Order: sequence, then C-alpha cells, then structure tokens
Amino acid sequence: MIQETTNTMTRLQTLQSSVTWYHVEFKAEILLDTYSGLLSEQSIILAMNSSFVDPLVQFESQLQIIELSFRKVFSMPSLSTVKAMGRTSEDTEDLENLYQNIFNIFEDTLLILVSKDFYKIQILKEMASWMSEDSQYQQERAMMVITRVLIFASKRVKKYPSIDAPCLGLLAAELSLFCSHNDPEIIQQAMAGMNYVLYIALCQNSDVVKFRSSKPSEEGSNIKIMTSGVESLAKMTQGEKTKIAQSVGQILLPQLLTDFVWTLLKKLSSPNNKMAIEAASLLKLTLEFHAQKITRVSKIVEDIYEQLCGNPSPMIKSVMLHVISVLTRASPKKVIFQLMEFPVPADKTLLLLWQAASMEASVASEVLKTILLILKGKPGEIEETLGEKRRFSLDATNMMPVAASQALCTFLPVTSYGKVVVKLFPEFLMALLLQLSYCSHHLKNTAQDRPLYVRDALKALLNCSGLEEVEKALEKKNFWDQFSQVMDHQYGIHLIAKTLSECNFPQFPETLHYVYKIAVEGPRRSEDSIVTIIFFAELLNNFFKESLPEEFLVLFRNWINDSNPSVGKMSLQKIASMAPVFSEIESVCNLLLPVLDAFLSKEHTVIIRAMLTLRNILSKLDKKIYSTVCIRIASSYSPLMDHVNSGIQCMAIRHFGELLMDMNHYNWMLKHIVLGSLVPLILFLESKETRIVNACRYTLTICVTQLKWSTASLLKEETYNFESVVLDICNNLLSSYESYITDLISDTLGFLGSSRYFLKKGAIILVGYLGKSGEHLLLRDEIDIMIEVIERLTRVEDPLIKELAAKTRKLFKEIANRMSSSTIKQTFRKWVKMFRTKKLKLIYDVANIITLEGNETEIIKEDSLIVSNLEKSEKPYRVTKENYFNEAVYTV
Repeated sequence: MIQETTNTMTRLQTLQSSVTWYHVEFKAEILLDTYSGLLSEQSIILAMNSSFVDPLVQFESQLQIIELSFRKVFSMPSLSTVKAMGRTSEDTEDLENLYQNIFNIFEDTLLILVSKDFYKIQILKEMASWMSEDSQYQQERAMMVITRVLIFASKRVKKYPSIDAPCLGLLAAELSLFCSHNDPEIIQQAMAGMNYVLYIALCQNSDVVKFRSSKPSEEGSNIKIMTSGVESLAKMTQGEKTKIAQSVGQILLPQLLTDFVWTLLKKLSSPNNKMAIEAASLLKLTLEFHAQKITRVSKIVEDIYEQLCGNPSPMIKSVMLHVISVLTRASPKKVIFQLMEFPVPADKTLLLLWQAASMEASVASEVLKTILLILKGKPGEIEETLGEKRRFSLDATNMMPVAASQALCTFLPVTSYGKVVVKLFPEFLMALLLQLSYCSHHLKNTAQDRPLYVRDALKALLNCSGLEEVEKALEKKNFWDQFSQVMDHQYGIHLIAKTLSECNFPQFPETLHYVYKIAVEGPRRSEDSIVTIIFFAELLNNFFKESLPEEFLVLFRNWINDSNPSVGKMSLQKIASMAPVFSEIESVCNLLLPVLDAFLSKEHTVIIRAMLTLRNILSKLDKKIYSTVCIRIASSYSPLMDHVNSGIQCMAIRHFGELLMDMNHYNWMLKHIVLGSLVPLILFLESKETRIVNACRYTLTICVTQLKWSTASLLKEETYNFESVVLDICNNLLSSYESYITDLISDTLGFLGSSRYFLKKGAIILVGYLGKSGEHLLLRDEIDIMIEVIERLTRVEDPLIKELAAKTRKLFKEIANRMSSSTIKQTFRKWVKMFRTKKLKLIYDVANIITLEGNETEIIKEDSLIVSNLEKSEKPYRVTKENYFNEAVYTV
C-alpha cells in the first residue's frame, strides 16, 4: 500500500511541475479542489484498508467516503467544457490531463480495494444505484469505471473461483436496466459490464458447464462469454430481454437470482417511469423462466403486498399480481402460507393477491392441500408444518386458520379449484366443522364475525361440490343466519350432518370412510373427538337404521372412556340416541361393559350419562341377552347407592329397581345382589331428600316383593315406620337368609362414622337389630369389635345418638356375656340356633308425639329410657320441623 501511495504522489508531483497554473486561473479551481480532495480521501480509504477495524465497520466507512468522491467526480463538467477553459493548447492539454487523472485516481482506489478484498466489488452496485438516482451524473464515465473494475475482477476470480461475491445479483439487476438506456454508449458499457458479472457468477457456479473459451478480451464491447447452450451476452442485448432473463436465471445461483428479482421488484416503485417499465418487463420474463429458483418467496410476497397498499399505477399493479401468480405456480406452499399470515379479515389488497394466486390452475391441487393443512390448525396454537414449527399467532388480527376459511371463498368458485375440491370434500368439510367449533367456543370473546368466514366457506364448499340442495335446505332451517349470533357449535354440526343425510348426498361413502379413518387414527386434540363423534354418529343414525358394522362399535367403546370427560359423555349420549340400532347388534354386550366402566368415572356428569345410556339400551334389549349381563349390571349399581352426589345416588337406586323389574323372570340370578344391597336401601329411607326417599321406597318394595316378604306394606307412606321396617326385614333374614346377616352387619358398621345425622342414627338401629338376629352367627372377637365401635358413639354430644348407642352397646354386651369363649361351644351354639329361630321384637320402641310450635317441634313423649334421661337434662331436646322429618327422631 505504501508503494501505491508513493506512485500516486510521484504522479502528482510530475503533474504539478508540468502545469502552468496561472494560465488556468479561477476556472480550473473546481478541478484542483476535486483532485486534491480525491487524493486525501484515497489516503484515508487505503489507510482504513490496512487497519484492524471490524470489516463491516471498515466497509461502511469506506463506502461513505467513496460516495462523496463519486458525487464530486461524476458531477464535474464534461471534458469538452473543461477543454474550453484553457486559453492555449497547453492549458487545454494540462486541464485534460488533470481531468483524466481525477477519474484514474477514483478508478485506482476501487481497483486497490477489490484486489485486497473481493467482497468490496459490491461498491459497484452502489455506484450503479447512485447513477440511476440522478441522470445528471456522467453516467457513461461511471459505467466505464464499473466495466474496467469488473474486467479486473473477472481476471482475479478466474484464479480464485472460490472467493465470495454476494452482490452479483444486485449488480446484475442494476446493469440490466442500463442495457435499455437511451444512450448507445451507456448501453454498450452496461452490456460489457453484464458480461463480466455473469462471467464471475459462472466461475462460482459449479452447476453450470464451464466455458469452452473463457478468456475475456480487454475491450468490453467485443467480449464474448460462451456457456453451454447459451449465446454470448453481446447477442442477447439490444432489447432482447428474453435472452437476458434466460441467461441470468441459468447462470446465477438461487440466492443471487433472488437478489436480482428483488432489486427489479423495488425498481417498480421508482419515480422514473421508464425505469419502472423496464424493471417490470425484465422481472416478468425472468420469473417466467426461472421462478422455481427463487428463494425468500415469503418476503417477496410481503413486499408486493406493501407496495400494492401504496396504490401504484394500474400497470405496476398488474405486474405485481402477475408475479404472485408465477410464484404460486413455482412455490405454491410458500406463497399460500405467506398470504395466510396477513391480518384477518382480508382487505382489498389481500383479496387481489388471493385472486392472483387462484389464476394458476396447474397447482390448484397443491394450493388446496396447503389451505387444508392450515385449516386443520387451531387458532392460537403452535403447529408442526412443512417440517418446521410455525406459530399460529395469538394475535387476534393474524390467525392463519381463520384466514384460510375466508380464502376458500375466493379459491373455491374458480372452476379449476372446484374440480379439485371434489376429491377433498370430506377433508374440507371436517376441517370447517372443526373451525366452527373453535370459532364458536374458543373465540367467543373476540371478533364476532369470525364464524361468518366458516359460514361462507361452508357455503362455497357445498355449492362447488354439487350440493346446492343441501345449502338451500340449511337456508330453510335458518342455519346460515344463526352464524351471526352466538351459535351452539354442537347443534350446528348435528344439523349439517342431518341435512346432508336427508339429502342423500353422493359423497356419503368417502365421507364416512374419511371420518372413520380419523376416528381410528385419533384426532390431534381431544375437542376434535367431540366434533367427530357428533358428525359420525349422526351419519350412522341416518344411514344405518337396522344394523351397524362391528368396526363402528369399537370406536364408540373406545370413546366412552376417553381421557377427556366431554368426549366420553358425548359418546354415551350418541349411543343412547342410537339405542335401537345398538340393541340389535349381536355383540352388544361388548358395548355395555365400557358403559359400566364409565360408572367409575370421577366426572359426575359422565356417570349420570352412562346410567341413562345403559337404560336406553336395556329398554330395547332382548331379555335373553339382557339376562347374560344383568348380574354385572346390578353389581355396578351397588357402589353408587351411597354416592356422595345425590343425583347419581337417586338414579342408581331407581335404575336398580327397574333392572329388577326387567329381570323378574330371572330374579333368582340377582337374589344375592339384592340382599347385599339392603343396607343403603334401608338407611336412605331416612334421607332428608324426598327424591332419594321415594327412590328407596320404590326399589326396596320391588326387592322385598321378589323376596316374597311382607315388608312392602310397611313402606307405604301412611304406614311407614323406620324401626318397624328394619324389624320386619331382620325377621325375614333370620328365617330365610341368615347367612347374609354378618355381611350386612359389616356394611352397616361403615355408616356409623357418617357425618350425616340420619345415617348415623339409622345405622345404630339397624346394626342393633342385625346383631340381635345374628347373635348365634357371631364370634366373640366380632362382638368385641362391634362394642368398641358403638362405644365411640356413646361419647358424642347429641343426646339421642348417645342414648341409642348406649342401648345398642348394652345389647351387644348381653350377647357377649351369653357367649362361651370356647370355639367348640360357640360352633355348637350356632348349630342349635339354626333349628331354634325366634322372631325379634322391638328393641328401641321409640314413640314420638309432636306438637308444632311455629318453626319448631318439641318431644313430649318418648321411650322410657330417653324420657328419664331428658327429664334429668336442663332443657328438653328440641328439633326444627325440617330436622324432625329428615334427621332427628324415630317415628313409629
């Protein structure tokens, strides 16, 4: 660099000694200022070049200085003007030498920079850009400098083909526009420059066959670069833009070609109308031949959208829309994804872009599949798309699936797209039904017009699929108008499926096959299952009136116990609605078992729905088939008879009674379950909820009737007395089924710890009678355990519970005292009792006479034991009217 600076200074000294400055006078001062300034700037630039400054910062600083130099150098007067400044031939010669040296210094600076760092060839691109900004610059001179630097660069790149030149696409675009300049000299230089740019690009592009003759001549106008199957660039110019576009597209690498296209796209908005027209023409030609090589398609689409929003001229708008069409043909997925990224609802500009994209009939299938892929997404959710994760924005103005719904209204009416969508009808239908679900449920607090996009898309889908009849039928049912309101999406899905079925739509086979397929594979989201179940069940319900294929039954079985309670509930509901069909299936029992498993769900609504579904099927089931599963069903009701949810408990008790009525000819099969269920049926007779009491009376009456006991008369409301019912049942057990007494005692002990008053009270009385009736069956250890449990209740605060527990404890102690500790003697005692049974009598004999006093009642008469106790207390035992009937006392 020192040697180069020394050579420059030597030239300056020689020039100074040869110029007679007084002849030039003040007219040449502008040249002297430019010359001296250029030398100073060159020194600074070259000094930076050998510094340790960050390369990027170094380049930006050098570029700023070069821009200043450029504007000074190429805004100088023309050579003829400079010559006219001289008074003599010597003055003229000196001025001309000075003039030429200014350009030489500027050119030398560029050559030095490029020789040290080939990356800085992009300064030439900036020069071309500065030239196009202002036609007052000496454009021919500037183009000559660019060409000479490119000649030097082409020689260097031939030796080092691996060196990086990332700006070639941008430079080629700038030069290509100058190939249509009005000045033939500029055209010639631009042609030569393009030659060398493509030569450099060709050296770096291993995919293109190398030159047969690759040595460029020194004269730019005579250069001939020959490629495989490509004519020389010198023959491509002169307005033959097609050949330019073909060569550029063939030689430039995809990234460089993208830069080329990007630059031309930017030039469309140039205030220079001629340049914009030339850029448009070349852009269209390039994309026609090489659109498939373009990268950053999404960015180009976004840029076109922004430019169209600026309301360009009709000609430029037409070019931009044509670019969208061509890019859609080459890269449909990239274009469609970008179009779906714009805000919803689509504005006029976006609608134009959609229309432009829909013009390419050759890619209709791929476009629709891309829209379908987006449409299957859930707004606001991260999706795995095209091998990479794309974010469906949570932003209310940027939701791709919603945009896809609206876009269908543009694409589907196009004839070529209408033909393709026929093959994709089931997929689009289900995708739109899912969007209906999302818009109605997940987006109810956001824009209220979003469901309208789904509505319009559904209309378009039906109309272009030959289902105008279905669309009109939905219109008559006021279906479309309900979209503008808060619509129940489940009802909407049901109505669509029903209407399709009523119109016998021809796409039924493929639709059923597709819905079955996604049901078997399993939707990506649990809420999708609900939509699938509703639609699938409605189709089956309308097309399978008498029988149902086994494979469909498997789906419903799997759905019943889905991890999402809503899915299980929906499946049960649909099974119930199709009970006549399911009851005719030979393997219906395989369906009943999953329904029974749903009784164990933690979700109360699922249990209730399972019980209702079971009754619907059983009511239509053949009794012989019914009998094969009745024991399993009856056993499933038993744990629910003391369920914490009163609705479930009441339903289980009543359904258990209905089961016994259904199986009255097979009651011998259920006798052991009936006896095992007596404890909750008896105890909940004292419940404070009327519906539970009525359910217990209903079912218990059926039980005792089938057991041929006389207890039924005691359960009537006018004769009902809890203790009398318990006494009668225990006497019947003792005479007929005494082997069950110990199990019933065990069940009753579990209720003694209940927090509900009526259960605790009833359990004390029931365990007392059961213990008395089964004393010969109990072992001493068992009695001791029962005494220990009862003992705890004698320490409670409630006086009635305390007294009842005390009496029960006394009863068990008397039994214990009569028992021998010898195991042999106990066994002998049990054997004797089997032949000497004696009916029980009232043990507690609680009689209450109640006098109403406002909102309270007072116990006036009681059992002598309780009365004597109460007389000793400071105040009488008082209960409210509500507690009286539900909890507090025994009635006789």
